[in-house]
Amino acid sequence: MKRKLVAAIGIAGMMVSIAACGSDDKGGGSDKGADAKELTVWLTVDAQNNWPELVKAADDAVVKKHPGLKIKHEYYGWPDKNAKLDAVLATDKAPDVVEMGNTEMLGYMVKGAFAPLDAAKFDNSSAWLDGLKASVTYEGKTYGVPYYAGGRVANWRKDVFAAAGVKSTPKTYQELTADLDKVQKKKGDKFSAWYQPSRDWYAAMSFVYDAGGSIAKEEGGQWKANLSSPESLKGLGAYKAVLDKYMHGDKTKDEADRPIVYGQGKSGMIFAAAWEGATAADPKNDKVGKLADKIENFVMPGPSGKNMPVFLGGSDLAVPVKSKAQALAAEWINAFTGPSGQKGLMAKGNLPNNKTDLATLKNDPKTAVPATAAESNWFVPMAPGWGQVEKAQVLQTMLQSIGTGKKSVEAAAKEADAAIDKVINTK
Repeated sequence: MKRKLVAAIGIAGMMVSIAACGSDDKGGGSDKGADAKELTVWLTVDAQNNWPELVKAADDAVVKKHPGLKIKHEYYGWPDKNAKLDAVLATDKAPDVVEMGNTEMLGYMVKGAFAPLDAAKFDNSSAWLDGLKASVTYEGKTYGVPYYAGGRVANWRKDVFAAAGVKSTPKTYQELTADLDKVQKKKGDKFSAWYQPSRDWYAAMSFVYDAGGSIAKEEGGQWKANLSSPESLKGLGAYKAVLDKYMHGDKTKDEADRPIVYGQGKSGMIFAAAWEGATAADPKNDKVGKLADKIENFVMPGPSGKNMPVFLGGSDLAVPVKSKAQALAAEWINAFTGPSGQKGLMAKGNLPNNKTDLATLKNDPKTAVPATAAESNWFVPMAPGWGQVEKAQVLQTMLQSIGTGKKSVEAAAKEADAAIDKVINTK
């Protein structure tokens, strides 16, 4: 599920001062509503359809401690949830727990919509995955709890690479490019040895962070764009090299139709969200025939010599500042995201919210690749105006200019930095 960052919420009720709503100065979580009789939990349909038993287990654990407590659940599809949440946050009927895509958190934290929480009260918080921890942290305070994660991996066609003389997945970037060269030479320029949509900023920024660069850096409480730094330019240059040499599809596209293109047999490899290979192999997309038997995941090596840092998608759980049961909401979140909950989520194919549990997945051949890939990760700048950067599609515009050759890497990065600097510190 692609989750777009909320750029601007525009609801007066969300401007309520957190301090005026019973929170302590340390952001330590509120005792407000410890004796509440009802709890309303909003989750997406993922939980309803795929792990309802985990929801019930959390309910049972909390009700056992608070006999008579009534827990009400509402489930929403990703496209519908935020519109409903925005509307209800302007009233006095806010839910007590709400699931958010991790890229959705920032806009709400900036507006003061969520209550601060004491991270120490949540199991494994000291080991939360770096990218997930970043998604719930704003100006030094914690406003949510990571729920689960989804990472990115490389996926290639074993049959295509074997036909070019490649027998095993690469361990270094040099091995990868050598293997891609063999496939590209054999298949010709109408085939993409690596189908990499130019506008896919999640992949492009992995190259930037791998080279030691970043989208933006915080200095003295202010954020400044950093795409023109030598390190970032090195990463963008490596990304352009991929587009020039191996990507022979439409270079004005984003990643939305990548599984379809891959399923059509027009590419030998993708670097994508872990579920995209399976989506390509779905019978309705598979034009190759038995594609599921011909593909395999591997950890994407980076030009730096280390594993490529990947963007971590996923979900967080937050407590609206207008909740009348904040203490119980925090208890429910801990029951749901604690050790037993994480074990259940991992059994359903999700990555856990913490490094301790992630390490156990590395020992299982079925989960070793996504677990290993997720160890090195990055997240968007947690700047007040980041939502405006995303809304304006600054990165996508830059990458399309680079991919199509409309602008040089240096010129496109400089233009993007100027656009980012105009809004990144604006609430």
